[in-house]
Amino acid sequence: MIDGVILTRLHEFVDTRGSVRHVLRPPMPERIGEVYLSRVEYGVVKAWHLHSEMTLRYVPACGRIILGLYDARAGSPSKGNTLILRLSDTGEAYMMVTVPPGIWNGFRADPTTLSSAVILNCPDIPHDPNEITRADPRKFLPDFPWGEYGLGG
Repeated sequence: MIDGVILTRLHEFVDTRGSVRHVLRPPMPERIGEVYLSRVEYGVVKAWHLHSEMTLRYVPACGRIILGLYDARAGSPSKGNTLILRLSDTGEAYMMVTVPPGIWNGFRADPTTLSSAVILNCPDIPHDPNEITRADPRKFLPDFPWGEYGLGG
């Protein structure tokens, strides 16, 4: 595990007509800076990036997603740890992942599905390009196990 990362199971109600999936319910987060969807095409890895101030709240909106996390925070009890989460818009893997500032993160559509995916983010502050750092997944943690089909895109 990575210190400060929170996994919150979300509820899904399914019947013959379809489903309803919760994203946010009381107790509500203190701050929501914006809410947006990020689509990731099949075979592409959207990684790595790190926020110095923003807390992320990822929820799988459509499809299955592999979320990768790496703790490089100085003084963190989990410094150097990686975490791979397989998230889905249905079933047991339907959850919110809260990622505190200072954790490298990225995601891709699960390569076994042969399709794109969408992840929803409810961060605590609006996007600010001055507080994000990006790294190429082929150079930063190049051996991170994104799935059997490699990095793609």
